[in-house]
Amino acid sequence: MKYRRLGNSGLKVSPLCLGTMTYGTPEWREWVLDEQASRPFLKKALDAGINFFDTADMYSEGQSERVVGGALMDYADREEFVLATKVFMPIGKGANRGGLSRKHIMDAIDRSLQRLGTDYIDLYQIHRWDYDTPIEETMEALHDVVKAGKARYIGASSMFAWQFAKAQHVAERNGWTRFVSMQPMYNLIYREEEREMFPLCHDQGVGVIPWSPLARGVLAGKAQGQGAATTRGRTDENTRKWHLGSDIDQPVISALEAISKERNLPMAQIALAWVAANPVVTAPIVGVGKEQQLDDALASLQIQLTTEEKERLEEHYVPHEVAGHA
Repeated sequence: MKYRRLGNSGLKVSPLCLGTMTYGTPEWREWVLDEQASRPFLKKALDAGINFFDTADMYSEGQSERVVGGALMDYADREEFVLATKVFMPIGKGANRGGLSRKHIMDAIDRSLQRLGTDYIDLYQIHRWDYDTPIEETMEALHDVVKAGKARYIGASSMFAWQFAKAQHVAERNGWTRFVSMQPMYNLIYREEEREMFPLCHDQGVGVIPWSPLARGVLAGKAQGQGAATTRGRTDENTRKWHLGSDIDQPVISALEAISKERNLPMAQIALAWVAANPVVTAPIVGVGKEQQLDDALASLQIQLTTEEKERLEEHYVPHEVAGHA
């Protein structure tokens, strides 16, 4: 496994990040694996050299952090892995149980640390933009979290490029900690981040760790909706809300299928290799609920797409409405 710096930071991460929304409790979502079923995937990822793990406080309403933190602490020394989690989404009821206010950030970081069973988080990320809280309040609170030793670095997730630029400017102007990473949705059938966010991250030396590189399974050839073979495929409303795999995406999917057949490789491997080939991308975040999915993700690291193959995969892309920011 060859490790990469996360943006201009000194933090070194594997070229794949294991996303852990799949691990926690099926009481939260039917397709989520419980602790016993989750642990083998975390162990196999570590054994394969993956050192980068991404969770969030809202996944399984905190249970994902407990499962992931417990397994990683059992299987590896704390210094050997990079642990990322997120704050913003509400957990439970109450006016201050969500968002990016100073109160919520300070409360949430302590609860995440307790659930994860660690003294610090390597990468503490804001899960979305908070329209109700001044960005100055958020950035100062995150800076204080870092200075208190509770987080080593901070990152952000899906938002508009102007918002990210504003947050970075506020931090720099005040001498506060800046974001080292951006986590946007990015895949063959959703490429809107190439317009403004990617150039901004490239210019500013920010690491990009895309979520949903397989478009929630669409680019792995999985059917969605009532005819889907998996529980998640049948119940995932976001796939439909964001129109992933709709008619305008079919020419791109057909090109992916054709190259997959020519290469005699699974569609998922080709789609992941395409995301990873973007020079702005540090590490795609992959969700794994079956052993083959992890095998495909690891195998994708060895695939070098030709210029002609990339052109075929990209030529039929049609602009989409911005999705995943809310």
